[in-house]
Amino acid sequence: MKPGVPAKLLEKQFDQSRQLFVFLVYFLTEVARYAEKDAKNKASKHLPTQKDLEVNTKISGNELLWKIVEYPSFKLVAEQEKTHLVNDPELLRKVYSELVNTEQYQSYILNAGRERKDEKEILEFILTDMMLPNEEFTGFLEDKFTNWDDDGEMMNQLVINFLNKPHAYNLQELLSPEKWEFAKTLLETTLEKKEVALDLIKPKLKNWEPDRIAVLDMLLMRMGVCEFLFFNTIPPKVTINEYIDLAKEYSTQQSGQFVNGILDNIHKDLVRENKMHKVAFKPSG
Repeated sequence: MKPGVPAKLLEKQFDQSRQLFVFLVYFLTEVARYAEKDAKNKASKHLPTQKDLEVNTKISGNELLWKIVEYPSFKLVAEQEKTHLVNDPELLRKVYSELVNTEQYQSYILNAGRERKDEKEILEFILTDMMLPNEEFTGFLEDKFTNWDDDGEMMNQLVINFLNKPHAYNLQELLSPEKWEFAKTLLETTLEKKEVALDLIKPKLKNWEPDRIAVLDMLLMRMGVCEFLFFNTIPPKVTINEYIDLAKEYSTQQSGQFVNGILDNIHKDLVRENKMHKVAFKPSG
């Protein structure tokens, strides 16, 4: 692979994650704002009933909702990604219709106040109880975003964090320059120092043939060894714990224990042989 290509592919993945995050926030705001559309649609009927004329639109004035909608970063990204943010109007209507029949929503609109806690909790409820458990909505996400299966759980937490402090996020640049530089450098170092890492890993495999080990396990171990050797700001124990968690989350049931054992043994050898002198490595690409 040509120099620079892996970093461009990684950047594309981060862009997809940012787009997914923006879409979730956007759809959430659209569900809350749908109350106004619902009220107008029912009032404009040829013969509206008294119930049609009494649609409660409190949620459309949710103060946290408007902090988000009027936030310059959100307005800019919504304008930039108009095509990307086009969603299914019928799905939006269905999620809203299910929302208005919940006890949480009825309790919210019966309270005339605008307590910050209540404003945030109803938006969190829409996300965690109305959007994400909805199979039709998650099916829509799977069709629209190829990264939904991998990023879904993380996105849930990111949006919750965003609702707590929306102005702390730059929606054009969800990943800070420092984090991007770390991710790119780790990727390029892992690729360029493959043989260095394998020289340390292979002797620890005992009866295991390298080509019979799960591809992801081997990749995680290579990344871990590279952090041991070339990333002087990361304590080895932190590295080991991070890759145990990644192995458990994305590989096989036994992967966490397996990766832990190999990386821990390599770390002990490096310490015993006085080779834990981390030297920052600058990839050639």
